[in-house]
Amino acid sequence: MSSLEINSCSYSQVMRLQSFPPLAEDNNSGLLGESMSAIEDKPKDVIKITAEKLSVDEVSQLVVSPVCGAVSLFVGTTRNNFEGKKVVSLEYEAYVPMAEAEVRKICVAVRQQWPVKHIAVCHRLGIVPVTEASVVIAVSSAHRAASLEAVKYIIDTLKAKVPIWKKELYEEETSSWKRNKECFWTKKD
Repeated sequence: MSSLEINSCSYSQVMRLQSFPPLAEDNNSGLLGESMSAIEDKPKDVIKITAEKLSVDEVSQLVVSPVCGAVSLFVGTTRNNFEGKKVVSLEYEAYVPMAEAEVRKICVAVRQQWPVKHIAVCHRLGIVPVTEASVVIAVSSAHRAASLEAVKYIIDTLKAKVPIWKKELYEEETSSWKRNKECFWTKKD
């Protein structure tokens, strides 16, 4: 059969195109097996702690996979108020090697609890103006429950264990370092 056949009849014209890639073959060593293995990409963890502005679209694309039906996201942004004060920006600092190591541990824990494909955790350092993203977390999985639960676990654990410090900068030109209430080293016995 040629790759293109055109049949004419008095009432209609039928075009038959060879499908590419082929949809299936009868034997196990055929093209279906090869194309399916090419689709199944290896799981990856992307960890980025940066002074650059974060792009939600770019982070979500890092976890897209043809074998996944769900991509779940968490985006933490700077809000313009805290306890009656007008916030103009946040400032983040971190000990980056330690922060990256802690995020890697979180990714390992996620993979032990949920069947997820890809994980991306990106956190911004430096000044983050109101409405801009401070943290973007994306997780892909075959079904939504796993990625939704994993995203919640990641943000909660990140706030509790990762050494990233936040200072709020207020309109009246004052500032205040904030502690995460989830953070284990700030809890009183």
